[in-house]
Amino acid sequence: MRNHHRRGLLITATGGIALSFDVPLVRLGGGELWQTLALRSLSTFTLGILIWLLVRHFQPGNMALRPGKAGLVAGICYGLSTITFLGGVFNTATANVVFIVAFTPMFAALFGWLFLAEHPSRATWITMLAMIFGVGLIVSGGLSAGEALGNLSALATTVLLAAAITIGRKTRIDLGLVPLVATIIPALIGLMMMQPGGLTSVPSPLWVLFDGLIMLPIAFWCLATGPKYLTGAEVGMCYLLETVLAPIWVWLVFHEEMHQRTLAGGTILVLALIGHSLWQMRQRRGYTAAP
Repeated sequence: MRNHHRRGLLITATGGIALSFDVPLVRLGGGELWQTLALRSLSTFTLGILIWLLVRHFQPGNMALRPGKAGLVAGICYGLSTITFLGGVFNTATANVVFIVAFTPMFAALFGWLFLAEHPSRATWITMLAMIFGVGLIVSGGLSAGEALGNLSALATTVLLAAAITIGRKTRIDLGLVPLVATIIPALIGLMMMQPGGLTSVPSPLWVLFDGLIMLPIAFWCLATGPKYLTGAEVGMCYLLETVLAPIWVWLVFHEEMHQRTLAGGTILVLALIGHSLWQMRQRRGYTAAP
């Protein structure tokens, strides 16, 4: 059991680190929302189908090939979250997006309480309240800067991701391939919404292709596999790596400054998540040491 937990932490942390490069790579592409969404999603979907065919050839009995109704619902959540996430990236500051998406573990804990009878501890409820205050600071700053649509898109992303995590927790089904194949949803919507010839007009498409073919598949597979070994809150907390690292990458590459309210709200979010993680580690050690 301990080895499974360590494996889950390693897999999910890898996914969080890979995901932190998503926003910088998308912005390096230099394209507009719909053409970037289509190119990024098509590349990921193509790779997902190739992986699916390879797994089917070598492991025809692998349950990841037949995720069933749960996989369909989770896939819709993952597909829509791609649209809302990029909607946030193109309509508000990067720090706003990743700090708000950091609220995912608290939504995952809330959904676990509502649908899985995983009763949040008092520490989790306190963390939720602190994070609500932090997100409120970020959103209020965005409203004054005319970035409400981007902030709401980021908030929708947290709900969709938390729902997908909860489905993985409830069913214990291997959903590792689902986020990859589910990118057909944003790919089709991006193709319908973009201007004619949009795919060929992305200024630097190689960055977007690198993101869609390599970094996102690694992140999606790792974060979708994590719920097999960890609680929903633990999986969601690995998004903290993106929360911390993505603004750093964007600052290094694009010199994007953060609003004071965004910085204050993000600091509250990060400290709340770190505190909650340390508390969980202490609790786990206590249970392990108990006779």
